[in-house]
Amino acid sequence: MNIAVNDAVLDQFEPHRRELCAYAYRMLGSSFEAEDAVQDAFTRAWKSYASFEGRSSLRSWLYKITTNVCLDMIKGPQRRARPMDLAPASDAGSPLPAPEPDYLWVEPIPDSLAFGADPAAAAEAKDTLRLAFVAAVQHLPAKQRAVMLMREVLRFSAAETAEALQLSPASVNSALQRAKATMEKVHSAPSGEAAAIDDAEVRKLVDGYVSAFESYDMDALTALCTQDVALSMPPFPLWVQGHAGVAEFMLGTGSACRNSRLVPVGANGLPAFGHYKPADDEPGLWTPWSITVLELQDGKIAGLNYFLDTDKLFPLFGLPNEYRE
Repeated sequence: MNIAVNDAVLDQFEPHRRELCAYAYRMLGSSFEAEDAVQDAFTRAWKSYASFEGRSSLRSWLYKITTNVCLDMIKGPQRRARPMDLAPASDAGSPLPAPEPDYLWVEPIPDSLAFGADPAAAAEAKDTLRLAFVAAVQHLPAKQRAVMLMREVLRFSAAETAEALQLSPASVNSALQRAKATMEKVHSAPSGEAAAIDDAEVRKLVDGYVSAFESYDMDALTALCTQDVALSMPPFPLWVQGHAGVAEFMLGTGSACRNSRLVPVGANGLPAFGHYKPADDEPGLWTPWSITVLELQDGKIAGLNYFLDTDKLFPLFGLPNEYRE
């Protein structure tokens, strides 16, 4: 193929990038691995485009290739998780344990990587991009993971799914039933929790969180949370639960975050922030501390997720490496 044809082929792939990235993220639990998977899939598709005979849609063909890339990337029994998936809640006064490797943790994904321009499609996709759902999917064996996502999230037919995975439709249906049974044990279903309150109420809740956190008023902050709110800080395996636990942790181990600044971003279809904490040696300077993702339930904050790998995550979210006033 000449350069003009190459460009034309790649231009056909590009409108599918975000939905494929969202799919690969659900499969892999990592935004970085999802980007790599889609890029690899586009390369494979470009190389084999001459053999694409149009017997399926281009979209279905790209999903088939992306699925195969993801299956190649899922190695061994290791699955990404959240701290609350691995151990009971910690005592809020416990010293921080040693951090664990980044490949253990489900990561956030910027909305800009996962959602296209169609608001209806974005709204439909949000529930299955939430951290709890993505973590639950990681409990499934690789092919069950693909079957469940293709059938239940993407609404592919059993025949389309079977063709993509080189299985029989009967095997697809059997794998789907097993996947559903596992998901019921580890995660009830995509919950639609954000849909329970309208945009104005979400903004009020988020504004309240920003005000409470930046003033470091733990009474005001916990008043916005569910009684069993969970706080986690990957890559540390520790997590704490409940109003008293969150307040004790924030006023103890977490007290270095006093006087922080929060910059709004979007992650996993949820309210999120680039969190900057005061620099130790320069007044008026704040430095990256976390990508903070809020999980919502019944009009309250149910999850306070602080992802601390800022060297990787801040560039991914397009955030600068310092904040000044």
